[in-house]
Amino acid sequence: MNKTIQRRDPDLSLAAFANSLPKLLEKIYLARGVSEDSQLEQSLKALHSPKTMKGLEGATARLFEAIEAQQRVLIVGDFDADGATSCVVAVMALQAMGLQSVDFLVPNRFDYGYGLTPEIVKVATGYRPQLIITVDNGISSIDGVSAARAQGIDVIVTDHHLPGATLPEANAIVNPNQPGCEFPSKNLAGVGVIFYVMSALRTRLREAAWFESQAIAEPNMANYLDLVALGTVADVVPLDDNNRILVQQGLRRIRAGRARPGLLALLDVGGRERNSIVASDLGFAVGPRLNAAGRLDDISLGIQCLLCDSPDLAREMAMELDDLNRDRKAIEGGMQDEALASLNKLALNQEGGELPWGMCLYDPTWHQGVIGILASRIKDRYHRPVIAFANSGETEVKGSARSIPGLHIRDALDAVATRHPGLLSKFGGHAMAAGMSFDRARLDDFRQAFDDEVRRQLTADDLQACILSDGALAESDLSLGMAETLREAGPWGQHFPEPVFDGEFYLIQQRIVGVKHLKLVVATDAQGQQLLDGIAFNVDLEQWPNEGAEKVRLAYRLDVNEFRGRRSLQLMVEYLEAV
Repeated sequence: MNKTIQRRDPDLSLAAFANSLPKLLEKIYLARGVSEDSQLEQSLKALHSPKTMKGLEGATARLFEAIEAQQRVLIVGDFDADGATSCVVAVMALQAMGLQSVDFLVPNRFDYGYGLTPEIVKVATGYRPQLIITVDNGISSIDGVSAARAQGIDVIVTDHHLPGATLPEANAIVNPNQPGCEFPSKNLAGVGVIFYVMSALRTRLREAAWFESQAIAEPNMANYLDLVALGTVADVVPLDDNNRILVQQGLRRIRAGRARPGLLALLDVGGRERNSIVASDLGFAVGPRLNAAGRLDDISLGIQCLLCDSPDLAREMAMELDDLNRDRKAIEGGMQDEALASLNKLALNQEGGELPWGMCLYDPTWHQGVIGILASRIKDRYHRPVIAFANSGETEVKGSARSIPGLHIRDALDAVATRHPGLLSKFGGHAMAAGMSFDRARLDDFRQAFDDEVRRQLTADDLQACILSDGALAESDLSLGMAETLREAGPWGQHFPEPVFDGEFYLIQQRIVGVKHLKLVVATDAQGQQLLDGIAFNVDLEQWPNEGAEKVRLAYRLDVNEFRGRRSLQLMVEYLEAV
C-alpha cells in the first residue's frame, strides 16, 4: 500500500547537551524526547532505584525465607522469549544465591493456555513446591493463585502486563503497572522485573551476611544482563531511559563474549557476528528462534538452551531451535497466502472494495502458535488493527491481535466486553498486542463488535500508513562513518526508533534476490558520481522490479554491511516508490 512520509520537526532550541554531538545526532535525539546528556547515560549506576517498586520488600522477605529454609521453589513462566529469559534469570540467580531446589514449569500453550491457571497448578503440585514464582505472567491469574494458596503453596507474582480490576491474592506482587507502584519506568519487560527482584534479594542476603556464612561467592548481577537485554528487545517494550541502559549493558557483555553459551549459539546460527551486534539482532535473529519453540512445540527447549553451560550442547539445541524457526516460517507463509486470498475475496464482495477497519481473520486449519505473527504481517500490509484466530479446543477460538498507533488494543477489547457482556471469555495484553478467547459460534458477533469499536476510536486518516522520517541527508552524511556513528548512538527500538531518512535518488540497478528482496544501486545525481547500495525486503513482486522507473523516493536507514571482512555503507530501504 502507498504510504505517506512525514518528517519529524524537533525544536532545536531545546538542546541542552553539554558534550559535543554531531548536529544530525542532536536533531535525532531531540525528536525522540532526549535533550540532555543525563538521558543518554548508560552506566548501571543510572538505573532507577528499586526502592519505589511496590511489593518488592514482601517478595524479597519471602524469598529470603525460602533460601534460608531451603524450600522447594518452582518458577512458572510464559512461552515466549521474555518468559524464557525471565525463567533463566530466576533459576540461575536463585541457584547462585544458594537455593538448592529450584525448577521451572512453562504451560504448553496448546494444552493449558497462558499463565498460572488452576489446571497448571495441578501440574505444579507434582513438583511439590512450597513457593511458586510467576515470571512474565500472573497479574491476571486470579483463580490460579487461589488454587495454589488452597494447596498450601505460597505465590509471588512478578509481571509487567496491565492488571485488571481485581488483583490475585498472592503473598507478594511485583509489577510496575500495578496500582500504587511509584517505580518510574512502567516499561520493564518481565525479565526486567525479575532482574530487579533478584538484585534486591541479593542485597538483602548480603546485609544478612548470608554469603559469608554459607561460604559462597556473591553473584554478580551484571552476569545476567545479556538475558535481560534479549528479553527486553524481543518483547518489544518501549526503550525508555531505564530500558536502554539495561539493553546497552547487555549488548556490551555479548560483544565481549561474556554471554550465555546458548545466546551466543543462537546468534551464530542466525548469522550474526557477536562482536558487533546491535539491539535489532536480538529482535530479529535470536528472539524468533526462541519463540519458535513456544509457538510450535515447547519453550522448554529454548530455556534449556539458555541454561546450558556447554557450548557444544548449546549449539545442538540452537540448531534444533533454528529448524523449528524454519518450520514456523513455512507455516506462516502458507497462512499468509490464505489470509490475503480471503481478504481479496472479501474486498471484491464489498461495495467500493472497502475492507473492515478492524480485521478479523479465521481459518479452522491455522496453527494457533503462529497467529500472532500472521496478525502482525497483515497489520503491516493494510495498516489497520488485525486479529487472527485459530481453533482452541472443540468449541473455542483463540485470537491474537496487533494494533496500529491510535488504538490501544487491550482497551478496545475491554470496551467490546463492556458493550457486549458475555461475548469474550477472557482477554489481556498491551497497547499494541493482545490475546483473547471466546465461543467459536460468536465469531461473527465479535467481528461486527470489533469493527464497530475500531470505527468509534479511529478516523479514516488513522488508517493511512505514515513513515516518520528524520529528514533528508546531505551527501556528506551518506557515508560509512555516519552509519557507524548512528549504529553506536542507540540502542534503538520500540518508542526510540532507529533513524529513518528520506530522499529521491536515481535508480541505476535493480534485481530480485532471495525470492522477494529487491537489491538496488542508486545515485544522488544523474551522472552517478555517488553510487549507493540498498536493499528492500519483502517487496511486492507485482510492482518490483520496475523497469520503467528512473527515479525513486526512498525511506531508508543507514546500515553497515560486513562481507568477507569488508565494511561498506548500505541503505536499508523501509519504503520505495517510483517518481
